[in-house]
Amino acid sequence: MNESSFPRWLAEQAAERADRGLTRKLVHADGEHLLDLAGNDYLGLARDPRVVAGAVAAARTYGAGAGASRLVSGTLSIHTELEREMAAFTGFPAALSFSTGYHANLSVVQALADADTLIVSDAHIHASMIDACRLTRAAVTVTPHNDVAAVARALADRRQRRALVLAETIYSVLGDAAPLAELAALVAAHDAVLIADEAHALGVGGPGGRGLLDAHGLAGRPDVVATGTLSKSFGSQGGLVLGSPAVRDHLINRARPFIYDTGLAPAAAGAALAALRVLKAAPELPGTVRRNAAFLAEAAGVPAPAGAVLSVPMPGPHEALAAVAAAAEHGLRIGCFRPPSTPDGISRLRLTAHAHHTDENLATAAKVLRLVIAR
Repeated sequence: MNESSFPRWLAEQAAERADRGLTRKLVHADGEHLLDLAGNDYLGLARDPRVVAGAVAAARTYGAGAGASRLVSGTLSIHTELEREMAAFTGFPAALSFSTGYHANLSVVQALADADTLIVSDAHIHASMIDACRLTRAAVTVTPHNDVAAVARALADRRQRRALVLAETIYSVLGDAAPLAELAALVAAHDAVLIADEAHALGVGGPGGRGLLDAHGLAGRPDVVATGTLSKSFGSQGGLVLGSPAVRDHLINRARPFIYDTGLAPAAAGAALAALRVLKAAPELPGTVRRNAAFLAEAAGVPAPAGAVLSVPMPGPHEALAAVAAAAEHGLRIGCFRPPSTPDGISRLRLTAHAHHTDENLATAAKVLRLVIAR
């Protein structure tokens, strides 16, 4: 491609996106006065004064940034404190924090797979895990969504020495839960490892928001590794890997997205730690989120989700965008998924429940949802 053709190619790409209703735009939420059913601040802690104070205190103590990779001089006491408390809360022996949840998923799959590994991946897995699979030298088998029999066949037929099974405990598009008990039984029977992304379950699912792995008695098992994020229920930014001390040590030595990245910003670590402590002091918050989600699901005419994420199928991307715009005109912010972000190719409205929404907020949201979905 010569220099003069590059702008023309970009214009062609933009025109194609526009024609298919797939153009993405940045959303500036600050200054808007819309009831938010689109963001992932499930527990409403991002603006909680205690969480903000945790961020401010960490920034004042450690500075604006970690300053270096964790292996150089970027490991701070706030990191180890956060990791210790997160591990104890979720029931795992050890934790390791990352600058993003995306990096956590890239790291754990890339570091735990090699050329003699089979990766069995659910078709609805998050993009970060899909990209992680592409970074490995492993063989990858993609199984239909939540199809335990297909996972069993893939493991039984494998020729590789090792195997990883990838799942989200609560899926980010459909909002449904993985068959964790069945998957855990399979990895135990086939000498494999379950890597489960708890991004949408921590703070929402399980007793006190400890996640679905804890709820199924799987936290801390040597053949189970969890990933998570600090940017949803914990109102901050960053990622986690939860597992054994041996897994943690292996990632420190082999995970390129960890080794070559600057450590998690102190303010983000301080905010997440404060949010965790708020959650431990208010274990009723996850139940409130789930009740609010069930209420919104009834209004939207869809089944109650496993966590905070609701998915409403739409005829196509243009209809989904029109519903989002109509909701905004009535004071409600909702999101939408359009291909290629949807693994099943169906455009959907994406709604998220929050613990801090009042009964009045929910009644308003239900009224608007019934209006825009019926259009």
